[in-house]
Amino acid sequence: MIQLKEIKFVLVLLFSSHIFAQNVVVHDPVVIKQNDTYYMYCTGRGIDAFSSKDLKDWKKLSPVFSEKPTWTDEVVPDFNNHIWAPDISYHNNKYYLYYSVSAFAKNTSAIGLTINTTLNPEDENYKWEDQGIVIQSVPNRDMWNAIDPNLVFDENNTPWLSFGSFWNGLKLVKLNSDLSSVAQPQEWFTIARRERSFDLKDTNPGDAALEAPFIFKKHGYYYLFLSWDLCCRREKSTYKVVVGRSKNVMGPYVDKDGKHLNNGGGTLIIEGDKNWYGAGHNSTYTFEGKDYIFYHAYDANDRAIPKLQVSELEWDDRLWPILKQKLK
Repeated sequence: MIQLKEIKFVLVLLFSSHIFAQNVVVHDPVVIKQNDTYYMYCTGRGIDAFSSKDLKDWKKLSPVFSEKPTWTDEVVPDFNNHIWAPDISYHNNKYYLYYSVSAFAKNTSAIGLTINTTLNPEDENYKWEDQGIVIQSVPNRDMWNAIDPNLVFDENNTPWLSFGSFWNGLKLVKLNSDLSSVAQPQEWFTIARRERSFDLKDTNPGDAALEAPFIFKKHGYYYLFLSWDLCCRREKSTYKVVVGRSKNVMGPYVDKDGKHLNNGGGTLIIEGDKNWYGAGHNSTYTFEGKDYIFYHAYDANDRAIPKLQVSELEWDDRLWPILKQKLK
């Protein structure tokens, strides 16, 4: 969700047969391929950006925003351009990059959108054009948090945006075809929720820790990946990734045991260990016929710095995703 501070970028490659454990410092990675190049976008000042030819060697690029979007101070006073949890996709011959503007541990938040016709900074047509706010959450009005966006299209090619963190769970809302505004009349759904141990005020995120939805279409299902527990606490991070699925993008999503994600369900797929204090905030894609999951984890052997993890996914006999190899 958020980096703790600016960290000098260092690249050292570690490789095993199915998982790329790397010293690329990231939080909340999302990836897309344009021609022969992969582009990765992450939490950071102005949105961190990287490129790679092989998903292993990454080159750091200039941030998406050299200066903060003009509207951000209206949402978060004195916003410092530290932008969270982007989401990248390609539609209508354009690249759509959603991003989060927020005050930490508050639902003083908004999801913005910027558009480009190319991701190659060397292309003469390279120019991000900001579209402003898509969705905004306001304390004392909303029991949800407008961060961690992910765009998905249903079987009718209708666009939906999933998002959310803590509060009253993860949400899904229908968008207009311009992908920059909420469709009317509005259609909202809660797609995942965990129970709290105390009464919640809308200014308090509560202790039902979940966030970062990512919906991946495969095998006739919509697979909802999400992160449980706590990020951004270095050695105290407890992040993990769980998954559920549904035949309908609107849900209900259920885990491997049939428990609804709206009732605390979720099948564990990634968690930290003695070498990685927490692992989460994933994105999932198919590249060159292989399914991959990208996420960050806190390196116990290097000051608990958040680093990129890339793993191939395989599917069991019930069509549930599993990692080909665990964290190393």
